[in-house]
Amino acid sequence: MSQPDAPLVEVRGLRKHFGDHEVLRSIDLTVRRGEVVTVIGPSGSGKTTLLRALNGLEIPDGGEIAFDGGPDLDFSFPIGNEHRYALRNRSAMVFQSYNLFPNKTVLQNVTEGPIQVRRMPRAQAIAEAEALLDRVGLLEKRDAYPYQLSGGQQQRVGIVRALALAPDLLLFDEPTSALDPELVGDVLKVMKELAEEGWTMVVVTHELSFARQVADEVVFIDGGVVVERGHPSQIFTAPTEARTAQFLDRLLRPLE
Repeated sequence: MSQPDAPLVEVRGLRKHFGDHEVLRSIDLTVRRGEVVTVIGPSGSGKTTLLRALNGLEIPDGGEIAFDGGPDLDFSFPIGNEHRYALRNRSAMVFQSYNLFPNKTVLQNVTEGPIQVRRMPRAQAIAEAEALLDRVGLLEKRDAYPYQLSGGQQQRVGIVRALALAPDLLLFDEPTSALDPELVGDVLKVMKELAEEGWTMVVVTHELSFARQVADEVVFIDGGVVVERGHPSQIFTAPTEARTAQFLDRLLRPLE
């Protein structure tokens, strides 16, 4: 059994190419149990690719991913589908664009994973899904279809769908970027509550206020490498790298 604050997942030297473009260039990352790690950086810096690698949706070209209690995956060698499934069994992704099944109700979207992946009895899956929907204020939408929901409601369903898989690691890929500004708060409120409950989370985001308030560590990625990492109080007030300071200045500078 893992001790408190023990590493849940370690990424070592992760590399990924798309054609001639090197998206990840020897990324190292450690996420401890119960931590919230926010990943920030410009578009195209490799943030989403890193998340997709942790979830087995992308296969790196090199490096290693090691989950506590599981085998180290060395991507210098070909890996089989069983290794991809091993990653997916440990993590769950909340996507930027919701990715709900449009032909399934809210309840069906949430129960699909537990029934098909976890082999949970249908009655149990429904009971757990209804409890999760209730906690995010969407139980009354259980029989609605995604097109009948607002963007914020769809994203909260996406979070519930991930929680229903009972993963060790929750991955969020810009979960508020597709939302109208007035809907962002509802989604961030759910995420803050999950952090307070001790869920382990890696969050790619441009919501710097969320990173300041909730993150245990902020990781700044640019050009496929980790430029700087540290506690939010250090990163946002006294970054040590000029590139980090430049990026934050552009985001935080008032419109002129």
